[in-house]
Amino acid sequence: MDDHEVTTRGTGEPVAIRLGTARGRWVVAATALGSGMAMLDGTVVNVALPRIGQDLDASVSALQWVVNSYLLTLASLILLGGSLGDRYGRRRVFLIGVGWFAAASALCAAAPTVEVLILARGLQGIGGALLTPGSLAMLQAVFHPDDRGGAVGAWSGLGGVAAAVGPFLGGWLVDGPGWRWIFLLNVPLAVVVVVVTGRHVPETRDPAQHGRFDVLGAALAALALGGVTYALTEAGRGLSLLAGAAGVLAGVAFVLVERRSADPMLPLGLFSSRLFSVINVVTLLVYGAFSGIFLLLVVQLQTVSGFSPLASGTALVPITVLMLAFSGRAGQLGRAVGPRLPLFLGPMICAAGVLLMLRIGPGASYWTDVLPAVTVLGCGMTLLVAPLTATVLAAVEVRRAGIASGVNNAAARAAGLLAVAALPPLAGLSGDAYQIPAEVDSAFGTAMLICAGLLAAGGLVALATIPGNALEPDRPIAEPDCGWYCGPTDTPLDPGHHGTRGTRGTRGTRGTDPGHAGGEPA
Repeated sequence: MDDHEVTTRGTGEPVAIRLGTARGRWVVAATALGSGMAMLDGTVVNVALPRIGQDLDASVSALQWVVNSYLLTLASLILLGGSLGDRYGRRRVFLIGVGWFAAASALCAAAPTVEVLILARGLQGIGGALLTPGSLAMLQAVFHPDDRGGAVGAWSGLGGVAAAVGPFLGGWLVDGPGWRWIFLLNVPLAVVVVVVTGRHVPETRDPAQHGRFDVLGAALAALALGGVTYALTEAGRGLSLLAGAAGVLAGVAFVLVERRSADPMLPLGLFSSRLFSVINVVTLLVYGAFSGIFLLLVVQLQTVSGFSPLASGTALVPITVLMLAFSGRAGQLGRAVGPRLPLFLGPMICAAGVLLMLRIGPGASYWTDVLPAVTVLGCGMTLLVAPLTATVLAAVEVRRAGIASGVNNAAARAAGLLAVAALPPLAGLSGDAYQIPAEVDSAFGTAMLICAGLLAAGGLVALATIPGNALEPDRPIAEPDCGWYCGPTDTPLDPGHHGTRGTRGTRGTRGTDPGHAGGEPA
């Protein structure tokens, strides 16, 4: 085991827990419960949005902010959260994130107005940015190299169960004790995570971590995303144009700061890899579409088709079941035939499923209208996600796999943020129109056409730009073009990688980083 990767705090001795031991199982349980808490919250909130809007007398734009305030802080801070864990201890930062997330969840549950709920959701996103990168980082840090793949596989499986249970549980809670319980549920779950993690997970850190944290970069990223999101959500009203301009300026400043920073939050040198750049473009397109679909489908089912929250949540379960059952085989297919074909066909199949959703309207039947559409969408997602994940990791040197995974994760979150902001106004849904079936039905049709177009665009970009041999272990990776940007992202070298700055890592282990393995960016 490389001692620069995995050392216990204060001793410098490597950690090598075996998966088959009781402690190993407890570590997997702790990390899966922690990340599952955030994943569960993400899936249940969409199901509850119509009921939240009715109870708090919220407009469409306010409901968009209920979703986006969480995504905004999460997308802005997730890379910084990973760096904090590497520096100050992954377990410590993970536990802080879990406690923070639980406290913010309690505030969400008690929110008397939609404004307070939006604020609390933003605080939840900060907790999520601390705990989400920590869950996988702890697995990578404490397990013996021979058991890391199995640990990540177990973690992915348990996370898939959380994703499958989420819509069903959210619908049941909304129909039963009420939407506030989808947030209260996090409090006892967080207590369990804290106890199990404190007892069974050793503290680890990266002794190679040094330098300053890129707080300015994180602040500028938040301002950029926040300004653009506000402009899209409140399009044509108030200060939307000013906010959009401020967001763009903050984005430009962010790029300039990252280029000059000795320890950038976003190493721009990663984008000297053409493959890494285009795969993130594909991620933005397809995950923007997915976020729009899952936001508006449950509203359509409840407001137009008359489904209960429980029924509308359960309607999405086939997607998760398909991904759990076949994602591994899709990953094998990507390695066998190359990623270009799956990354083209996957989005195209998803687009076909979205077009089938145009059949979902007043009096829609689950068996003849909803199930065929979500099944086709699930098949496309299954074919797409694993090869996309593998290609992200294959696009960079091994020593950069962790940060590459984090950047792609942040790209997926940002895509969701922008899609949730832009789609309702583009589709003509505003004010309290989400309570009027005819208005929702019309907007849903327009939005699904936009989402299908985004998916088709993602597939075409993949077909045109991704090489068929991208997953071959001996495929050359272009060195950074130092005429554009080089330096800080290549230094310091990890102690385990010998040679001069810029030397490649070992290609034979490419794609083994758990930041994405077997899972999806979002």
